[in-house]
Amino acid sequence: MSADQIEDANCQPPDCDGVSQVIDPTEKDLGEFVVRRVLPAREQRRVGPFIFFDHMGPSTFDAGSGINVRPHPHIGLSTLTYLFEGEILHRDSLGYVQPIQPGAVNWMTAGKGIVHSERTPEALLATGYTLHGIQSWIALPDDHEEEAPAFHHYPADSLPKLNDSGIEMTLIAGSAYGELSPIDTFSPLFYLDINADEGSTIVLPDHEERALYVVSGAISIGNQQFEAGRMVVIEPRAQASIRAKSNCRIMALGGDPIGDRIVWWNFSSSSKDRLEQAKSDWQAGRFPAIPGETEFIPLPE
Repeated sequence: MSADQIEDANCQPPDCDGVSQVIDPTEKDLGEFVVRRVLPAREQRRVGPFIFFDHMGPSTFDAGSGINVRPHPHIGLSTLTYLFEGEILHRDSLGYVQPIQPGAVNWMTAGKGIVHSERTPEALLATGYTLHGIQSWIALPDDHEEEAPAFHHYPADSLPKLNDSGIEMTLIAGSAYGELSPIDTFSPLFYLDINADEGSTIVLPDHEERALYVVSGAISIGNQQFEAGRMVVIEPRAQASIRAKSNCRIMALGGDPIGDRIVWWNFSSSSKDRLEQAKSDWQAGRFPAIPGETEFIPLPE
């Protein structure tokens, strides 16, 4: 059976071998380039604490062009940028200026409020480059939604690597297979970058909510095949058998349920009133400024 024959909204075990949902991304035009937005989706708003998941690229920019995401605010979440190719220069209202490069992690906790910008570094603007990666947001649990904002950078060589039987994994965040990422998360979760050889078998960590996003290649679960560009959400407690149908790259993610969240623009909160306050604060200029930056993205109408 080909992937396009799967009835996403009605896929239920045992017919789908532990698969609860299959999510096809929607394209979002960000001006300089188009991303494929996976979460939130109509079928599935979140997986564990992951409330947002964008696949960027691969997009090739000619010399003189690149991304230019002006200062914008966040509350109630942590952002995680993970690149396969290219580079993004991060600036924020705490004063951090940090390039993010392939395999490294920029972990920004918005908490009660932070502002940041994301741009192509000058050196790459001069030469042109390819940008490819994943941006995700992780909702903060109720007792940490108003956490003090913070930013941490983790070089690629600081993240745990796991290798076994044709599978190479990087533990980006959380815990899995007895390993612990250095990233200080606020709730139980896991986030893995998996490169698997054709024919190898993947066993997911034992967390309550789990999903896989196929970046490249193809996987099978039972008698179902899933191509690149799809997210497969696994039934709770299901022991799904995941097999690489070709050499593939997969992002595996999940964790404990976070509870209901309202997500509007760049804000996440368990409280509608808090969301309205954030809107008002951004319009009135009450968020902190990024040192040296004067531009900003207006509040959407």
